[in-house]
Amino acid sequence: MRLPWTSTEVKDLPTVGTVVDAVTDLSRSEEPPGARLRIARQQAAAFRGEFTSTGTPDSVVTCDLVTLPYPTRFGLFRASKALAPFLSITNRMQVIRWTESGGRKRVLLFEPSDHELGRYTPYFDTLAQHTPSFLERQVVTEHGTVPSHLARLGIEPVEVDYLMFDHLHTQDLRRWVGTTAFQDDLGQAPEAAFPNAKVIVQRDELAALADLHPLQKPWYQPGAYSDVPAEAFLPVNGSVVLGPGVAVLKTPGHVFGNQSLVVNTDTGIWVSSENVIAAEALVPEYSKLPGLARWARAWQQEVVLNANTIETTADQYNSIVMEKALADRSQADPRFLQFFPSSELTGAWTNPGTKPTFTHGAIRHGAQPA
Repeated sequence: MRLPWTSTEVKDLPTVGTVVDAVTDLSRSEEPPGARLRIARQQAAAFRGEFTSTGTPDSVVTCDLVTLPYPTRFGLFRASKALAPFLSITNRMQVIRWTESGGRKRVLLFEPSDHELGRYTPYFDTLAQHTPSFLERQVVTEHGTVPSHLARLGIEPVEVDYLMFDHLHTQDLRRWVGTTAFQDDLGQAPEAAFPNAKVIVQRDELAALADLHPLQKPWYQPGAYSDVPAEAFLPVNGSVVLGPGVAVLKTPGHVFGNQSLVVNTDTGIWVSSENVIAAEALVPEYSKLPGLARWARAWQQEVVLNANTIETTADQYNSIVMEKALADRSQADPRFLQFFPSSELTGAWTNPGTKPTFTHGAIRHGAQPA
């Protein structure tokens, strides 16, 4: 598949942010997985001390995008005893605003999925083709689009500086960053909806997207990147601080170039990614979901992975433990942590045995919409 970059050219693209020295890419370490797990805990403790001193953003607002079905065996890797083959997850966008030291205002959209085009991801497209339309209407709920949410918040598209995803599974960015050629399926060469925005992505993921492994192919839409401008991307190589209380943490495993959002708020540190789909997956001992607590005890595992792709399972486990060590306790229920799944497990009558024990629903910091 032709892309506007090759795996060897990614290193030549520009970058952004201040590198976090306390956190290294443990997936490249020569240490065995057990040692990397111990180092992950140590690095999280060191980063906490640095990160809190950077301050807080002006605001964080959560916007619901879409609720859709997802295989239980993927979302609750090996642990669930639910009879339902599918559970429901809600994709949400975080809108983060901050002010730089020089007074410049910044806007970051985390997980601004164009879910109307994301449905053509090979796995979900195949699933939709085998799902009767009347049933799809029962299990898929569209809550809003990225443009509609921004209009509600009073944010003009030209004000958006950064787009960021924990990884590029399912993502089609053509309407957000524009294309350099006519797109047959869209009937146009779309202009960028966010003309000033750059996509923050790990260099590892851009390189992988240029040469996908068979394990990765069901979850990406490489054809959607053939005509997007290379200059729309701002690759990072590891973990970086973007602004006061806003950071990108490299968390490899779910994909090689996985990354997490870390924000410092009035209630402490939040971490967000799709490494797990429920807050209780970080503390399965408190889960009431059928099977989770027992499975975690029996297998002596402290977290339950979201495992639709198992690119490097031990690294994903270690990354989740790092996220777990960074996040503060929830003020709503201190048994759980301020980890916000970018696709959060959502109870539904169609999926018995998958109602979460605890959900966050939103991150709220600073001014919130009426």
